[in-house]
Amino acid sequence: MELHTTYTVLSNPVPHEHGDLYVLFAGESQTKPSHLVGPKVYDFYLMHHVLSGSGYYMCAGKRHELRAGHTFLIHPDQLISYESSEQDPWRYRWMAFEGGTSAALVAEAGLEPGAPVIDTGRNPRIAVLYHNMLRAFRQGGRSADLRATGYLQLLFAEYTSVLTAAETASQQQRDEGEALTQQVLRYLSTQYAEPVSIENMADSLGYNRAYLSRLFKRQTGITPVTFLLKLRIDKAHLLLRERQELTIEQIAASVGFQDPLYFSKQFRRFYGQSPTAYREAMRAL
Repeated sequence: MELHTTYTVLSNPVPHEHGDLYVLFAGESQTKPSHLVGPKVYDFYLMHHVLSGSGYYMCAGKRHELRAGHTFLIHPDQLISYESSEQDPWRYRWMAFEGGTSAALVAEAGLEPGAPVIDTGRNPRIAVLYHNMLRAFRQGGRSADLRATGYLQLLFAEYTSVLTAAETASQQQRDEGEALTQQVLRYLSTQYAEPVSIENMADSLGYNRAYLSRLFKRQTGITPVTFLLKLRIDKAHLLLRERQELTIEQIAASVGFQDPLYFSKQFRRFYGQSPTAYREAMRAL
């Protein structure tokens, strides 16, 4: 099926009379395959919303892969380039704006130079607001500027809502991670002397082992397996110093090691000497 490229752009018919917020123009295009813009700079904000297709956006030396639902913002005086896919070229809407309150709007939506892309998912209101802006310029009249500015502010309200929702979800994930990590720490700290396995622990807590291990490592920097091993060795280290009457085998069993040889090997790994050598050194003090 042959692709029909289109290009429509309309400028604000009302002159820029104040410095607060002003929409310069708006447009819509079905790009041709591998349609490339840049590298170049603009002296105003230029924002695109992808309706369909895919492509990439380059800014600050970073490449962003974009698809339907993504919005990308070009900041003033920033060297950028963007290109549509050869197989599935973009169809997008765009608008340009400037003014004294522009930077505050951009910052509130989280579209800073280092994070110029936002994923709006299937939110249909985003595309409609771009369309309404274009329609306001097509209809013309003194109200066109007011309408365009209103649509721009509504647009940023939507972007800010997306950012807020993402931050809330991220905080919930962090809270869940912290709570689960505390559960794991309590479980292992009370069960270390038993022949406990990470699989059994994950089952008892109601989580997939891989997910639990990944989340625990993200929170603590080590895996549950490493934490359990270090906990057992540290407990053994304490018993070797304070319970001289216990044999090496008894201490190994007391901290959850079924194989004394494996215990000795792991103790040497952590403390640089065997349990026997450590005990003798303690007695010589």
